[in-house]
Amino acid sequence: MKWQDVLADQTLQNLPYKVELNQYGKIEMSPASFVHSLLQGEIAKRLGVLPKGRVFTELAIQTRLGVRVPDVAWGAEDYVHGHIKELFASSAPEICVEVISPSNSQTELLEKIQLFLDAGAKEIWVVGEDGAVVYYNETGEISSSAFDVDMNRLI
Repeated sequence: MKWQDVLADQTLQNLPYKVELNQYGKIEMSPASFVHSLLQGEIAKRLGVLPKGRVFTELAIQTRLGVRVPDVAWGAEDYVHGHIKELFASSAPEICVEVISPSNSQTELLEKIQLFLDAGAKEIWVVGEDGAVVYYNETGEISSSAFDVDMNRLI
């Protein structure tokens, strides 16, 4: 299956799940809880204060292992203009944010961090259901973000 097939499949419309496509063309789904959705909205609102860029929710990004979808992302205007005509983003924007779901394993999260970094992201933020944020860049875990966003007290 290809991403355009996923988008065209009417049975996959309006699901309460995040849909991704793995390297074998198989659909993977992750359910979202109330807190997960609340955190996505709050993160998007806070990323929206960054100048000269745009916020994305559930942005489909091509990675070396298929299409992956961060919960929230932020890209500079150059990124937006360079990808706006694509069906799915051929590279990752500067920031990709994953909100941890109970179904996420540590192995899966570490793989997604690396996939987004390999696809061009500058930072990956992993947010727990308690609102705690852990930041990563190409060197690994970092103590704080290089982007000026207040991520305190998300809940």
